[in-house]
Amino acid sequence: MPRFAANLTMMFNEVPFPQRFAVASKAGFRGVEFLFPYELAPQEVAHLLADNGLENALFNLPPGDWSAGERGIASLPGREAEFRASVGRALEYAQAMGTQRLHAMAGLLPAGADRAQHRAVYIENLRYAAQEFAKHGRMLLIEPINVRDIPGYFLNTQAEAHAVCQEVGEPNIKVQMDFYHAQIVEGDLATKLKQYFDGIGHIQIASVPERHEPNDGEVNYPYLFRLLDELGYDGWVGCEYRPRGKTEDGLAWFRNAKS
Repeated sequence: MPRFAANLTMMFNEVPFPQRFAVASKAGFRGVEFLFPYELAPQEVAHLLADNGLENALFNLPPGDWSAGERGIASLPGREAEFRASVGRALEYAQAMGTQRLHAMAGLLPAGADRAQHRAVYIENLRYAAQEFAKHGRMLLIEPINVRDIPGYFLNTQAEAHAVCQEVGEPNIKVQMDFYHAQIVEGDLATKLKQYFDGIGHIQIASVPERHEPNDGEVNYPYLFRLLDELGYDGWVGCEYRPRGKTEDGLAWFRNAKS
């Protein structure tokens, strides 16, 4: 059975962020992920992980002005210096926390923008990040995201993401395959998983269409979990979902998966 990492941005919101580490550990998780750690100092997050016997599976590079609606800057012309600075800041946290995988959000494509120009910036920024991460033994991830949740997001399909990785041409860049986004955009999850397996560096899950616990909706997660085992996937599966109610009340799927 896959190793599951609780997403502390979405799960265990009954308590403040620093307290979620202990609650997740008590619930049986050995791994956690989150969108951003930057409101706390690197060593503070590292202590929260160590004190609770947790491994950090993933976090995102600084995304620009999140509160103003920005969703990453990797593909944005004119923001190259800011992106490079974000690589350094993320590495500082990764080294303190022992995080091996970091995700660079692509950003939004404005209406009428030159997609080719944005793609060229994206490729160069990702190449720079991958090379910097390689110096420290880290993996860079990119993620296709559906435009229902994030209208205008630059990267949407598995094929696009894997083509970008090939063009970047660095061995430590892979795709973060979120089954929730992939099902909404294109479906055919099992076939896509097998097709692109060698280029996948992280998996995330949630029910579709509601993005709740993965025990309801249109995706057959027990089948996909078995398939991940058959394919030999040994990474983390991030539980990036919004609990229907209290997080702990919705963890029967997790206990059943482990049994």
